[in-house]
Amino acid sequence: MATGRTHRPATRSRGIPEATVARLPLYLRALTALSERSVPTVSSEELATAAGVNSAKLRKDFSYLGSYGTRGVGYDVEYLVYQISRELGLTQDWPVVIVGIGNLGAALANYGGFASRGFRVAALIDADPAMAGKPVAGLPVRHTDELESIISDNGVSIGVIATPAGAAQQVCDRLVAAGVTSILNFAPTVLAVPDGVDVRKVDLSIELQILAFHEQRKAGEEPGQGARTAASRSGSARPAAAAARDGRKGPDGDVPAVMPA
Repeated sequence: MATGRTHRPATRSRGIPEATVARLPLYLRALTALSERSVPTVSSEELATAAGVNSAKLRKDFSYLGSYGTRGVGYDVEYLVYQISRELGLTQDWPVVIVGIGNLGAALANYGGFASRGFRVAALIDADPAMAGKPVAGLPVRHTDELESIISDNGVSIGVIATPAGAAQQVCDRLVAAGVTSILNFAPTVLAVPDGVDVRKVDLSIELQILAFHEQRKAGEEPGQGARTAASRSGSARPAAAAARDGRKGPDGDVPAVMPA
């Protein structure tokens, strides 16, 4: 049963901090681009710039991998690609299931970046009986009744949830009970999972709200000023809270103004 825990502690068994783990894919992406251009070596400054971090932090991160580079030469690109790929577990095949094949789930299924990074989409699963058997990204959609057998037959340990928020926890519980120990959650809700299960959350609406915060500050507005100005221009200065008290719904139904983190 779920315990309310949403992630593991901030360190791994090999002693690599979680913040460093989160940056390794950025280094790998930059290194892969260098490798494709047949660049043999790269300095810490050049690689840090390409990855969007400072060079001191990069050197510290690489020290956890046992890579210190060569003074005056830099880092061997191909060896670092291998080293980071090995640390991230990308030197093996990872079967993945995607649950919820709406617009987002279908887009994820068609994303070519999974296969190139060692992630094989083993199955697409949806609760809608009308979706069963329909091909998406070359795979037939399977019904959720088959979820447990799909996970068992394919040795799946990573699940992607792209369902509506209301269905996400139930899907999560079934994935975990079937043996999934890592979940990528695109549903706009917080999932409760037991110890030993990792959850990574992706919420595009939250990211947009953060950008809106920064845009408001760039414009020098006080919080709410832009909304009040827009309302006065439209001839309606009635606060949104008043409409909410009337029980009216927004275009997306009863969605809170700020999504939970």
